[in-house]
Amino acid sequence: MFDEAKQLIGAATKIVIIQAENPDGDSLGSALALEEILGDLGKSVCLYCPVDIPKYLRYIKGWDRVLGDFPSGAELAIIVDTSADILLSKVLETPGARHFLETHPVLVLDHHATDSTLSFDHTMISQNVVATGELIYNLAREAGWAINPQAAEDLLIAIMSDSLGLTTPNTSAATFRVAGELTALGASNAEIEERRREFMKKSPEILAYKGKLIERIEYLLDGQLALVHVPFEEIQEYSDAYNPGALIGDELRLVEGVALSCVIKTYPDGKLTARLRGNLPIADTVAGYFGGGGHPYAAGFRVYEDYDTIIRELVEATDRALSEVKILK
Repeated sequence: MFDEAKQLIGAATKIVIIQAENPDGDSLGSALALEEILGDLGKSVCLYCPVDIPKYLRYIKGWDRVLGDFPSGAELAIIVDTSADILLSKVLETPGARHFLETHPVLVLDHHATDSTLSFDHTMISQNVVATGELIYNLAREAGWAINPQAAEDLLIAIMSDSLGLTTPNTSAATFRVAGELTALGASNAEIEERRREFMKKSPEILAYKGKLIERIEYLLDGQLALVHVPFEEIQEYSDAYNPGALIGDELRLVEGVALSCVIKTYPDGKLTARLRGNLPIADTVAGYFGGGGHPYAAGFRVYEDYDTIIRELVEATDRALSEVKILK
């Protein structure tokens, strides 16, 4: 299944690796690992993301090599960890980016179960694995590409991030084997975790804000849907220091009776973004109702719609998704 990917990469000398506008540990770790692996193959690699890398991810070595301006001169684009137009809209709005993607080969490496909704021609490589980092490991092994110690660390970060430390239900025996092999190649999860915890430390102001978010949690659908709204003024005030979604995420999810948690941000232009995390495998299904995507336990969407309308539709979509899960059981 990796033949097309190997051919595209083999034919290119200059490659741009693109993350969506919601970078996370999997997308950043995957991008940096590809930079290492393909760089060792003699490729010239540029990393691009249309938004700044969040501060909570800056424990990952090399985050500062990710550019905010779309580069010129590449022959191939590799998109990691998404296959949805809606999560690449800032990329597509960047001058020159859409034209490049419509006129050059595009390789998409993604592990999400949802079908691609990209509006330009591309080659999609996907596997039912816990993270895009695991997919890239499998690609490198199939192609016979070396994985140096830094690439091994980057891939382990990607896997640990999306599997919540190898604890999600879609973590397989193969995932544990890959994590072990990456450790043998030089990655140290203990060192990664020590750096991550340093960056996870919160200022007294951020901790106080977290308390305010907890006070604002709404429980809908008989307590099965936990929701917090983050208005634009709070995005402006706090996001640079700590992403509100990451700040409140576990508290929302780890409540008795909650099947799905949602952090909704609203913007002055009418945009609304939603971060979904599930205790049941419904996050991607719910996101799909709004044109978004992800995987069963973590997904998201973005719309331009009235807040109250979206909340009503979110409750309906969650109710339908829960009904489908119960039917399958």
